[in-house]
Amino acid sequence: MMLRNLLAVVLALGAAPEPAHVKKVEEWRAKHESDYRRDWVTVAGLHFLQPGANTAGSAKSNDIVVANVPPTIGRFVLDGQRVRFEPQARVTVLLKDRPVTNAIELKDDGQPAADELVIDKVRMVIHLSGEKRSLRVRDPDSELARGFRGFKWFPIDEKYRVTGRFIKDAQPSTRQVVNTLGDIDTYTTEGVIEFTLLGRKTTVRPFTTRPKRFYIVFKDESSGKETYETARFLYADLADDGTTVLDFNEAYNPPCSFNPYTTCPIPLKENRLPLKILAGERAYPNPPKHTGPSFP
Repeated sequence: MMLRNLLAVVLALGAAPEPAHVKKVEEWRAKHESDYRRDWVTVAGLHFLQPGANTAGSAKSNDIVVANVPPTIGRFVLDGQRVRFEPQARVTVLLKDRPVTNAIELKDDGQPAADELVIDKVRMVIHLSGEKRSLRVRDPDSELARGFRGFKWFPIDEKYRVTGRFIKDAQPSTRQVVNTLGDIDTYTTEGVIEFTLLGRKTTVRPFTTRPKRFYIVFKDESSGKETYETARFLYADLADDGTTVLDFNEAYNPPCSFNPYTTCPIPLKENRLPLKILAGERAYPNPPKHTGPSFP
């Protein structure tokens, strides 16, 4: 009788997750949180540049007001698709640990090795959203960073880790994707992943970030309830045999789920999955509102 009752409990709870899988996911989550706290929790501003000179500094008279820096740090000059920084005299602004003493053209974050300007703890980079350029500011001492409420995860569950089959398109193509600010970003895609989850066969279209590396932007029937309403992200690798492991225990919220100064892609219609995926990261409490579109 006791054995029968124990068996019933085990069946009700489901099989215990493999220790190696739990360890892998826990390590991934810890690294993800560390990276996000460094790179995204600290985002303190997103200032779209107007053509011509844009003055910047902590003084309210500037076109771009940046806290925790000198009253004036210089000017960001937008000339077509180029941005030039003209430093204020006797203000220390570093680029790659060296003081900026003359006007320089800045590489934006749509290019390899974007130029990051540093003043004490404050970091600034030119951010590309569609065709628009802005100044993205990161500050670990900002009010937004200090008030961050942390990450919440579903328990690790083996049933949300599945193996899919990559069905390749005849040729790679690009997709124009709307982001949360209403701008258009371009991504490369090479096919779809077919998989079965919770007893239902479905497909998802990943973007290719580098050879054999998939970036999946999706939403599901938990979106707007248990999980973030706009989208969640998931990465996966393509194996040589054409399969790929989708571990939704590693699905996570985009930065725009907790920071209003970030931009995130809206999922393609084919990536709005008819499943309720209670795995990965839960919804952040009181997510910020964005000015761009939000599709059901």
